[in-house]
Order: sequence, then C-alpha cells, then structure tokens
Amino acid sequence: MVYTLIKEVRKFVSLYSINNNRSQTVILHKRMATNGTNNDTDPAPKLSQEALDKKERKELEKQAKMEKFLKKQQAQTSGKPKTMKTKEAEITEYKWNHLPGQKKDTMRELPSTYQPRYVEAAWYEWWEKQGFFTPEYGRTADTPNPKGTFMICIPPPNVTGSLHLGHALTQSVEDAVVRWQRSRGKTTLWNPGCDHAGIATQVVVEKKLMREKKLTRHDIGREDFVKQVWSWKEEKEGRIYEQIKRLGASCDWDRAFFTMEPKLYTAVTEAFVRLHRDGLIYRANRLVNWSCELRSAISDIEVNKKELTGRTLLNVPNYPHPVLFGVLVSFAYPIIGGGEIVVATTRPETMLGDTAIAVNPKDPRYTQLVGKLCQHPFLPRQLPIIADESVNIEFGTGAVKITPAHDHNDYEIGNRHKLEFVEVIDQYGIMKETCGPQFANEKRFDCRRIVIAALKEKGLYKDTLEHPMVVPVCSRSKDIIEPLLKPQWYLNCDDMSKQAIEVVKDGRMKIVPSSHEKVWYSWLENCRQWCISRQLWWGHRIPAYSVSIEGQGALSDQEKNEYWVSGRNEEEARDFAVERFKVPADKITLTQDDDVLDTWFSSGLLPMSIFGWPNIEQNSDYKQFFPGSLLETGHDILFFWVARMVMFSLKLTGQIPFKEVYLHAMVRDAHGRKMSKSLGNVIDPMDVMAGITLAQLNKLLEEGNLDPKEIEKAKEGQKRDYPDGIAECGTDAMRFGLCAYTSQGRDINLDIKRIIAYKHFCNKIWNAMNFIRDKLGNNFTPFKDENELYSKLDDKTNSWIMSRLAEAVDLVNQGFETYNFPQATTAAYNFWLYDLCDVYLEAVKPAMLGDNEGEKECIRQILYTCSETALRLFSPFMPFITEELFQRIPRRNPSADPPSICVTPFPESLPTRRPAIEKEFEVVQELVHVIRRLKSEYLDSKIKPVIIVQTQDPDMASLVEKYYSDVISIARIENITVDSSTEPPAGCTMSQLNNKCAVFLLVKGVVDIPEEIAKLQERREKVLVRLQDMIHKTEQPGYEKVPEEVRSENMRKQGRVQAELAELDKVIQSLVEINK
Repeated sequence: MVYTLIKEVRKFVSLYSINNNRSQTVILHKRMATNGTNNDTDPAPKLSQEALDKKERKELEKQAKMEKFLKKQQAQTSGKPKTMKTKEAEITEYKWNHLPGQKKDTMRELPSTYQPRYVEAAWYEWWEKQGFFTPEYGRTADTPNPKGTFMICIPPPNVTGSLHLGHALTQSVEDAVVRWQRSRGKTTLWNPGCDHAGIATQVVVEKKLMREKKLTRHDIGREDFVKQVWSWKEEKEGRIYEQIKRLGASCDWDRAFFTMEPKLYTAVTEAFVRLHRDGLIYRANRLVNWSCELRSAISDIEVNKKELTGRTLLNVPNYPHPVLFGVLVSFAYPIIGGGEIVVATTRPETMLGDTAIAVNPKDPRYTQLVGKLCQHPFLPRQLPIIADESVNIEFGTGAVKITPAHDHNDYEIGNRHKLEFVEVIDQYGIMKETCGPQFANEKRFDCRRIVIAALKEKGLYKDTLEHPMVVPVCSRSKDIIEPLLKPQWYLNCDDMSKQAIEVVKDGRMKIVPSSHEKVWYSWLENCRQWCISRQLWWGHRIPAYSVSIEGQGALSDQEKNEYWVSGRNEEEARDFAVERFKVPADKITLTQDDDVLDTWFSSGLLPMSIFGWPNIEQNSDYKQFFPGSLLETGHDILFFWVARMVMFSLKLTGQIPFKEVYLHAMVRDAHGRKMSKSLGNVIDPMDVMAGITLAQLNKLLEEGNLDPKEIEKAKEGQKRDYPDGIAECGTDAMRFGLCAYTSQGRDINLDIKRIIAYKHFCNKIWNAMNFIRDKLGNNFTPFKDENELYSKLDDKTNSWIMSRLAEAVDLVNQGFETYNFPQATTAAYNFWLYDLCDVYLEAVKPAMLGDNEGEKECIRQILYTCSETALRLFSPFMPFITEELFQRIPRRNPSADPPSICVTPFPESLPTRRPAIEKEFEVVQELVHVIRRLKSEYLDSKIKPVIIVQTQDPDMASLVEKYYSDVISIARIENITVDSSTEPPAGCTMSQLNNKCAVFLLVKGVVDIPEEIAKLQERREKVLVRLQDMIHKTEQPGYEKVPEEVRSENMRKQGRVQAELAELDKVIQSLVEINK
C-alpha cells in the first residue's frame, strides 16, 4: 500500500498547514487584520515553524536525491562520450545591453522563478530619467492641483555612514506612503538630503588623518582640516544616496540638500542672529556633557547610558588598563569639633572638588549635624553640612558629597545653596592645580586610585561595595563623559516649548501613534535650556563675535559673556557693536567664535531652510511645499529633532512645519535585543537584499573596530542567528516585511526568516502571474471600462472574488490613511495568496479547460482585473516586481494610460462588494477544508475519495449544489454525494461541518484498517518516547538557569509534539470504531 510510514511522518505537518481554516498563516493574517496590530512572537504574515521545518526537510531530501542521481549518472557514463543534453541555465540577471535610463526590454524572456537581481535591474534609472519622482511630472508648477499637495522631507542620514535597518525601515515606510499619495494624483515631493553630522564626521576624518599621515587636526590647522572634510564628504556622499536608491526610494534627487550647503548656511546664520537679538540665545557658564577625547560638549543623544549591574572593568581611551566602575566607595569627612560623617560615591576623584555634604532634612540620623562644618582631609577647605530634600535617604549612608562643578545634580544643589564651584578636572581629563600638589596633573581615573590610597593612609576609607550604576559614554569616542563647567551658547526654549505643546493640544499638528503625546508634553513641559555650541571645527561656525574695546579694563567671566555680538557677516556685527557699546568702529576688535553649532540646530531648520528661507520671495517651492504634510521618523528623536523643528518653525515663520508626525518603532533583533555590533546582531540591509555568507559576516566584524574579545562573542551571536548566512531576499521582500512589522507603538523584533518568507511570497506572485498571463493569451484585450465586467458577473465564485478584491482595496487604503501598515500589507497578501491563488485559480481551472467561450472570456477579464488591481495595491511596498509584471500585461487604454505603475492611479473603492455571496462562500471554504483534512488523515493521495455530505436542511443542500463544481475543483475530488437521510453511511469516518451538515469519507474497504492502525500505533509510540524525553529534560536540576528564549522554544516544541500525539490518538480511535 502506498500509504506508508513516511506519509504518517508528514501527516502532522500537513494537518496543521490545513487546520483552523486553511493554515496557521491564515489565522495569523486574520488576527492581524482584525486587531490592526502586530504580534512579534507570532507575526503575520509569516510561515509557521512547522512549514519552515517541512520546507527545509524537503529541500534536504531533494538535494540528497539529486546528489545520488548525479553520482549514478557519473558512474554510468564514466569513460564514455556524454550524450545527455544539459538543461539550459536559469536566468538570474538582466544581462542584455542596456543604456542607463533606457526602459527595460520587456520582450525579453523572464526567469521561470522570481529572481531579485533580474527584477530590480534597470527600472530605477528609467523611473528617475522619466521624472516620475518630481512633483512637476504631468503638470506645470503654476497650475493648482485640485487633488492637493503632499510633501515629506527625508530624515537626513549622516554623510559618514552607510544604511542600517533603521534607515531601511524609514525609507520603506516613507516610500510606501509617498508612492501611495503620488498614485492618488497629488502633487508629491519627497525631498532627500544628507546631514553633515558634526561630531561623527570630524571623528572619522581625524582618524583617517592619523592613520594615513600620523597627524592631528591641530597639526594642519582649521582651514586645511575643513578642506579635508569637504573632500571626504564629496567622496562619500554618493554612497549613501546610491544605497537609498537601491531601496527604491522615489525621491526627487534634483532637490537633494546637504546641511552645510550655502542655502542652508544662510538659514542657520539668519536663525541664530534673530534669536540672539531677541535675547533667546545667550552665553553662560554652565555644566555640560564633556568628552575629554573630543574636547567638546556633546548633546544628550550622543551619550550612551551604559547600565552596569555591579563591578565592571571598562576600556577608556588613553588608559593602558581597564578602569573599574560599578562600585560604591565610602569614606569619612572629619567634623570640626569632633566626630565624622560617612559619605558614599562612585567617583572618589571628584571629592577634591567637594564644597558641601548634603543630607535629607527628614533623615533623623543627621538632623543634629545640619549646619556643622567638616574639614577637607587634603585641602584647606571647610565643607558645610546642608539639608536638601533631593537627597535619597536610601543611597549609601544617606549623606552625599556635593561637587557642584562636576555633577549635574550637585550643580542644582550648589545653585540652591549658593555653594562654591571648584573645578578640579580640565578639558583633557587632567586634574587641575586646585586639587593640591599631591593630585594635580594626574589623569582623572589614575587620580581615583591615588585618592583612595590617600584616604586609607588617613584612616578615613571605609569600604568599597558592588553597586549598580549607569555610566555615561560618548557614542563617538567611547570616552566616559565628564560634566564640566564651560562657557557655552544656550537657547532659551521656555516660550517656544509652550507653543509646541499648544499645537498638539489644539489639533493643529497630529502625532501618530497618539500614545507619544504624553512623551511630547512631558519633555516640553520640562524643557531645559539648550546648549547649542560645540567645540568642533566641522559644522556651522557660530556667527557671533567677541568684542574687545580699546582701553577697556579686565572683565570678569560674567562680563565677558556680555561682550558678544552676532551678525550675518562681520561688517554687520561691527555695526551692531558700535551701536550697542556706543564707541567708534576703530576702537573695536571683533573675534569670531571658534565653536560650531550643534548639528540639531541646522537640522531643526530643515522644513523651511531646504526651500530657501528666509529668502522666500525668490523661492516658489517655499510657497508650494511649506508647511509640509508629514514628518516620519523614529520615536527616539521625538524631542531632539521633531520638537525643535516645531519650535523653530513656530518662532521664525509663525506656522507649524508639518501637519502630521508618524513615529515608527525601533528595530531590534529576533530575540528583542537592541542591535549592537558587540552582539553580532547588526544587519546591513544591503546584505539582506543581496545575501551574505556567515564567513562574510564574520569578516565584516574583523574589519570593524571591535575589541578582539567582543569579536569572538559577536561571531558566536552570528553563528547562532545566521548559521547559513542570510539568503538573498531582494528589495521588495525586505520592504514589504519591514512595513508588515511596523505596528504602532511597539518595537520591531526582526526575524530574518520572516523576510525570507516574503521572498517566497514574491515567488508566489511571480508564478501566479505566469499562470494568469498564460490563461489570458497573446490576443487578450481588457475591457476599456471596468463597469462592462461588473455587469457580466454571476452570483457565484466570480462575484465572490470581485467582492474580496473590493474589500482588499478598501482595507489597503484605510491602512495607508491611518498609518496602519500591517493592515495594508495583510489585506493585499491575504487577497493574493488565499483568495486569488488558493481558491479562485483552482476553482476556474475546469472552466478554462471547457468549451464555453463566453464563460472563459469572463474569467479572463476577472483574472486581468484582479491581478492588475492587486499589482497596483502591492506597488507602494514592492515597486520592482510590480513594475516588471505590470509592464508585461496589456493596458485598458494603451494610448492614454500612464507609462509606469509608479504613476498609475491607485485603486479606489469598487462597486463589487457582495457580503451575502461572501457569507455563502465561507461555508464553501469550510466544506473544502473538512474534505481536505479527512483526505489527509485517512487516505493515500492516489486513492479517489468517496465524499458524502449529509444534511436535512434544504438551504444547505441547495448551497452545496450551487457551488458543486467549485467544491470539487478546489478540494481536488471527482464528485460529492448529497444525502438527506439521518442514518450515517456505513464504513465512513465523519467530521461535523456545522450544526446543519456533516461530511463523511468512506474508509472501510478502501484502506487496510488493521494495518493502518498498527502503523499509527507504532508511530504513536515513537512520538510518545520523544515527548517523554522532552519532559524529562525540563525536570532536570538547574533547568531554570537555561536562557528564557531557549526554554520558550522548548515549550513550543513540546506543544507541537503533544498536539501530534493527540491527533494520532484521534485518528486511531476513529479507525477502531469503523473496524468494529
């Protein structure tokens, strides 16, 4: 008998691929479409693990059989001339002669399967040359568009780098929205650009200079160094743009900007001068985040907060040995008059700058000590014991040392209590003379050890305990951030932040998802003064000048901050100084500030600066495209970038910069971990699109700047997650996958297997279109008016598929309108795979082989309408494969229709929705599902099943008769018997369809039941042993220490085996009953 043990092994996988109404994938898709959310543990659309395992087993079996066959052939033909014809190689690339920008030759033969490299070749250059991505395409600039305007600015990537998956997500989401808006007929502009990335770029070029010439920037001077940076920028800028193009981004490249080009430089200068003269920009000595390695203040976003659970050694630049962190050192300060008070600190070296000891006024241990003085053990300085409610009673001893000049919290306490600010660490990280001769000129972390040793000598040291802490690390230099007092430029954001709050509260600007509104309000209500100056050479040099007046005496630090003026040029600044200080011009000497502006300052002006602000009268783009329509970016820069754009725009133009803000989630790895080079889980989107081996992934780590120990750890991570490397997925599959993942308000746990599954889906689209094109034939002409088709629809399967198409169109459009991308992708995916391919194409096969030409022509028109409409639905997400296939099917109006799917109107609501037909067809699909499941459980594939549908309900019987041909075609059976009796047929197994209908399959006499029972019982024993082994492993001592993700995977495997066992019991019991 053909029904062998191998069939039993496969049965469970087959059963579960059909069970629960088609497959697990269907369930996941429906769950997603219903909830409008994404589930990272069971994401939809996604191949189930069983399906992945089955596919892998099949591929291995095929490979083994092929190797065996080839060896046999080689043995048979050894020493003989070869007479076998070799199969023609599969087409994988578009290799024909082709001029850049020329339209792809669609008369060439297509690959038999989906090949990303072939599909993606040539289209982008043609799109760009045709001007499809410009807002001027198809219209004149001075003619208003009644359908409106859509404008979005790309979050400019750093000129230093290459794309990572966060960029790929941004480009995928934005391009999908842009293509959708463009195909709806709006005047659409997606403005690309690149950021000069002050710190990042300067660090890269400085390293290059040292590596190649053994020189520092100070060796060659500012002017020559800036020239070198510009040269490097010109060399590298094209790389990032080519990567964005590779992703299919439909940007208007003629409008590409760079944040230090003259137009934007003018805007930055104008903004600074206006804000400075309004009194909002001012100069002050305050505590800043200082990188001793960069010798510059840095912004909060450039500070990585490294969490330590306890004692940890960290590598610090310019230190030969790792430095210890994650400990709390306790020592005593002697109290004048007797006694001592013990304080605890994670930074003992800063005690040299202590000017007070603080306790909580509610702490009874220290109430009697408040107001007393302590003697500094190493310096002639007395420290008052003060009471401040900010002191945490539970921290250390409850008494804390106060170093106002080197700690942000202490800075605030110092201001409240008017303490002395003693600076003990300089900009290079060296201890200053104020520390005393014993400690001066030591490096700060070397001084830490010296201070502890000195405390021990004086008998003041108490102990060192492990202590969880957060260490601030410079993201660029990897240096430990040192809070230092520095004269800097600040922007007062108080009033601007209030305006930014109001525009969201009154609905003028919408934030999606709305959950981020709380974060918006919280940040802006507690907005601090913004330090906008950086001690760099690369960037927008601050247009401010210090003023020296001839004959003027010495100035205090505070007075020096007052002797500054700004100007659009030095001449204007001089005129302003003359007017302000009431002295002749020849008595004034101006010196421009060496510092540059924070990169976020220029980025915050982008919505208007890219259109020529402040010279708006000479720029038509400003009038047409400002304010913009949408700002799309990651939620992590909601304050650093988005809020500042809103504040600047409201202050300088009186308008919001954009109407909506859509914030996408952060991309994490499949295990939910933040992507990090040291973990080996950082993925380059180019590698996902083109594919990469494990060895190549390892090599990329070796070529980076990771510590050798981290490299080995990262390699282990790569081996675990990508044992076979990453298969070539192509651009369309990656874009579609990223958009399908983008659930509002949740981080994305990206599993590459899911992107690979979307490549298989691309192949499903490819194969289905090949089938449809074959059925259409060479002489097919679609109706010019779709309404002609609607009038010819029957009230059966043809109406059903057109109704399903109408629902898909509505769901996709709704998804775009609400930024619910999983809804849009799921609706298109489900229609194509489960409605069109799984059902309709199967249902119409008999009719297409028949003689009824009228029926066949109607089906052809439906096939054309469904496939052409679906390609347009997919196009915003999958621009390459949809263009390739769209170009190979006929147009309704060849002379008038747009030349590309890029500019073809997007599908709008169809008048073909038939809920009643869909409800009927749900029953039909359930019937097919039951029949297929019974066949799979009990019969070999070569046995013709005898199916009996038993019902006493006339409507149910009528329904089966109505869709009789569809059922036998989709279920792949020859006939069905409809029986109205109440007695169950003899020798049959049964499955209940609903409370009105049962489905019977004849088993007795068709299969050898005792033999099948014996085989199944033997199989059951093996499955039971496997289950017992799994349970035994989980009961071993120490199993709770196994990583959570491993235990979760073991539970899933155990659940699958338990389900397999239960299904075997069910089938065995059924056969036993029949055999009685």
